[in-house]
Amino acid sequence: MALFCLLPILLMAQERPHLFTGAEIIPIAGDPIPNGVLIVQNGVVVAVGAAGEVEIPANAIPFDMRGKVIMPGLVDTHSHIGEGDGGDRSATLHPDVRIMDTIDPRSSTFRKALSGGLTSVNIMPGSGHLMSGQTVYVKPRPANTIEEMLIVVDEQTGIYGGLKMANGTNPLRAAGSPGTRAKSAAMVRELFVQAQEYKAKLDEADGDPEKMPARNLQMEALVEVLEGKRIVHHHTHRHDDILTAIRLADEFGYRMVLQHVSEAWKVADEIAAAGYPASIITLDSPGGKLEAINLLNINGRELEESGALFAFHSDDPIVDSRFLLRSAVMAVKEGMSREMALKALTLNGAAMMDIAHRVGSLEPGKDADFIILSGDPFSIYTHVEQTWIEGEKVWDRDNPEDRIYATGGYEIFRSSAHHHHHD
Repeated sequence: MALFCLLPILLMAQERPHLFTGAEIIPIAGDPIPNGVLIVQNGVVVAVGAAGEVEIPANAIPFDMRGKVIMPGLVDTHSHIGEGDGGDRSATLHPDVRIMDTIDPRSSTFRKALSGGLTSVNIMPGSGHLMSGQTVYVKPRPANTIEEMLIVVDEQTGIYGGLKMANGTNPLRAAGSPGTRAKSAAMVRELFVQAQEYKAKLDEADGDPEKMPARNLQMEALVEVLEGKRIVHHHTHRHDDILTAIRLADEFGYRMVLQHVSEAWKVADEIAAAGYPASIITLDSPGGKLEAINLLNINGRELEESGALFAFHSDDPIVDSRFLLRSAVMAVKEGMSREMALKALTLNGAAMMDIAHRVGSLEPGKDADFIILSGDPFSIYTHVEQTWIEGEKVWDRDNPEDRIYATGGYEIFRSSAHHHHHD
């Protein structure tokens, strides 16, 4: 009896569960549920299932979602929101540079991402260098510091991102940069050989301060890459450049996500056989740089047929974050399956950032990151109505202040003068 009396106190100490009913739920981890029930509490998914099959907590706060669609928040595997930058023209290899040190957490570009339903984003430095720096995986929630937005990938190592690399035309630019593709590969090899030697010294020292090599930030980052703790995100377009990126990763044994892979359709089987995932973009107006001239929206279909793991990215501002959902539409139009298109917006991308244990699908125990859509995700008429991160509503189209980020033009995101200030 005494224990029973304690229960109300325990329940009050916890946040009350939120109950979403009546929507079609697309959990990604399983088939869509036409009349679904989603329960979230303390920032995580507690239950997801069909009406009548899920036990409803008595004290739940109800949300009637009839006519809506609920799916996991979108995962963007390659973006440039946050107004950050990376390596400079002093050299072309900058594994020590961290984009985290330059992102503006108050940038209105984060609100724009929320209005597109994005809840996890890989923010990258640019591709003007062979290595332009360390990326950062964030949730674009309202925050005063970048630390509050981080999705820490590994609690032990504290690693919160990957390493951006590039090949092809982009790094053939400024002073300190290679003049040819062959020299590009040679310079990357040379630095990784140095990192292997540095790692050997670390292993030999085995923590003995007397034997430890002098601290080297460039080498530290590359050792994390060699140890598989930090994933390389490799910008590459042409089919021959794609194969060079694969050759280098094979040679040094690091984990890699192929980014863009404009000509993936030419080498889809080779990509699948090599086992590296691909992060792709779909465009409604092909063009831009010459090496991306053969970017076709059949990329997704070809990668799906080859069995390669792939996900969509925005490369915002190349594709506005608000249109990431539409990437799936354009890929399905060219023959990809609907099921894979939804996965490529969510769970597949989470896997490429080592965060699939937390986000990318609606399953008990995972972060309560989800979006509420007005209808079918593949319909041109559908809007993102609400975006929730860890059980908190962070964007609502019905709120006029939020709505402007979904409907407004370039002026909203133009400069720091338009920053959103939190109390």
